[in-house]
Amino acid sequence: MIKLFKVKEKQRELAENANGKPPVKKQSAGELRLHKDISELNLPKTCSISFPNGKDDLMNFEVTIHPDEGYYTGGTFVFSFDISPMYPHEAPKVKCKTKVYHPNIDLEGNVCLNILREDWKPVLNINTIIYGLSHLFTEPNHEDPLNHDAAAVLRDNPKIFESNVRRAMSGGYVGQTYFQRCM
Repeated sequence: MIKLFKVKEKQRELAENANGKPPVKKQSAGELRLHKDISELNLPKTCSISFPNGKDDLMNFEVTIHPDEGYYTGGTFVFSFDISPMYPHEAPKVKCKTKVYHPNIDLEGNVCLNILREDWKPVLNINTIIYGLSHLFTEPNHEDPLNHDAAAVLRDNPKIFESNVRRAMSGGYVGQTYFQRCM
């Protein structure tokens, strides 16, 4: 009986595609929701979005943030977004592709943002995440760090932290770690 359903489904697909057009791929609920989120984006002026794999691959895209205030003013930071078909019930996977000296972003690009972890809820959207990432650059949080060294310097001596951020963004060493220029 199962084979009969598969045969009927295949016949229906062939009949639908008999008009010479390629088969239309059904979108998952996650793709439909993501399409809605992207069409309703209201990005801050410091952010932009791009689709390196083309507009046909909405599930993988990049967001570039150019902070215009705070320690990271003048920098350019690129984040990759990998969206699961389970979106919005599963938070997007976000990585910082730009190596950055930041208390909430480790040297491998992992991002510490509560809405990407324990506080994720399906009512949140891509716009919310982008605003959250942008906020990390205007208000780095030393109380919930991934880069504990940067967090300790920010907490104990903000002037040295600012100097380290400038050195890293200009392309140089902070301690034993080299950062490529991102200004």
